[in-house]
Amino acid sequence: IADVITTVSPTYAKEIQTPEFGYGLEGVLRARSKDLYGILNGADYTVWNPEKDKFLPAKYNQKDLTGKHRVREYLVSKLSLSVDHGTPLIGMVSRLVDQKGLDILIPVFDDIVNLGVGVIVLGLGDKKYHDKLTELAKRYPGKVSVNLAFDEELAHLIEGGCDMFLMPSKFEPCGLNQFYSMKYGTIPIVRKTGGLADSVIDHDEPNGTGFVFETYEPQALLEAVRRAVAVFADRDAWTALMKRAMTADFSWERSAREYDRVYRIALQKVQTHV
Repeated sequence: IADVITTVSPTYAKEIQTPEFGYGLEGVLRARSKDLYGILNGADYTVWNPEKDKFLPAKYNQKDLTGKHRVREYLVSKLSLSVDHGTPLIGMVSRLVDQKGLDILIPVFDDIVNLGVGVIVLGLGDKKYHDKLTELAKRYPGKVSVNLAFDEELAHLIEGGCDMFLMPSKFEPCGLNQFYSMKYGTIPIVRKTGGLADSVIDHDEPNGTGFVFETYEPQALLEAVRRAVAVFADRDAWTALMKRAMTADFSWERSAREYDRVYRIALQKVQTHV
């Protein structure tokens, strides 16, 4: 019998104690709830860091964002998009499946584009989403770029060159792209679930770092994007939001301190049992 049980975020630790996410183990997990700990994964900032990212044509940090504008220009040119600096650019790097929110994104995709944004999607997944996204890209030439591939370089360029990053997940035990996005000043738009709920603070809250919606339905997602676009129009407010997000610490050092604490709790339990 385990002395302690860990999973990859505090909110997910609560979610797996429910029938929806417990998959038959919820009763066991509820019975052991006092021994269940959720610890967020960490981001590898030696790889995902705009100050040293080998894939970016220009480097930048929260003190000097000039390089981010150059990365955006490079990304827009590379993907043959026709969006100016006043147009919000939304990125999504994801498996293209229901779990990642594609089933609530597709119904409002036209509405999102009609807010006056550009959209870049990178990923692979279900054929139905490949087909639909390809159709949408043809409908909005110069505004929407759909890349059905696994492409590490493009993933880094999207994190570095976009203004916003979309993660409308149905569930997300931890997630990593929201960590990367904040480090790159690419503001996450996320659903309040799992690790997304534990790492992204809504813009309307003190020290906000992104835009969070709760209800898993298309209109809630659309409203979150609409709020983000409205703030983007205020350059000073947007720059302040970017800098707050970029200073958030989701390093493995942070996670390791939490694991050290839990391991010490486990050791105490063992010593008590002896």
